[in-house]
Amino acid sequence: MRPLIGISTYHRDGEPAAFALPCDYVDTVRRAGGLPILLTPGEPDIERLLDLVQGLILAGGGDLDPDLYGAGRHETVYMVCSERDRFEIDLLMAALRRPDLPILCICRGTQVLNVALGGTLHVHLPDAVGESVAHRLPPRLPTRHAVRVEASSRLAALLGTAAVEVCSWHHQAIDEVGAGLRPVAWADDGVIEAVEHAGHPWCFGVQWHPEKQAGEAPHERLFAEFVAAAAGRAT
Repeated sequence: MRPLIGISTYHRDGEPAAFALPCDYVDTVRRAGGLPILLTPGEPDIERLLDLVQGLILAGGGDLDPDLYGAGRHETVYMVCSERDRFEIDLLMAALRRPDLPILCICRGTQVLNVALGGTLHVHLPDAVGESVAHRLPPRLPTRHAVRVEASSRLAALLGTAAVEVCSWHHQAIDEVGAGLRPVAWADDGVIEAVEHAGHPWCFGVQWHPEKQAGEAPHERLFAEFVAAAAGRAT
């Protein structure tokens, strides 16, 4: 049985307003053997949504409202949507109460995970760590860089390696780490690139975009292991 994988979508946008999600998320979940369904911001019945799915992905997208983690405004902050922020935080906190539900947080999703658990973000990475590592290209384009993964971490076991090249597309990242999270991967400039939840058996956050790295073994393995965990819950 293909497990149902819920994927949070981007905020409503455009004229007429529409919810959207890059196809890479859907294609990668299907390739790994999952059956993707899209979870749209604004749905109040969070528990019912989670009853339907066997795995949860928090997708990338625009920035969280800096007010959520006590930061000031910055000219680079974009695509803020309180509806999406609230929905994903509520969705995540409810999911964390389900230890048998695999959770994979990607880019923005990792930031949601950290902020939901009381952590903070660097509002704009160049201001905090400089530009020795490009985490995105101007104006808002993806790039690639190396990441070191703690060899003894659960994430390294999932990836099958302690050194990966990642598709990077962000200008914010974890600053103060949220309660229960453990950093397990870093860029060469010290930016936290991944966390795992100490109290949940299958909750990981990666700051990069593994869904955009089709055919690359570590990232394909990550999705395969995620869907396998979800399939185990479905049986």
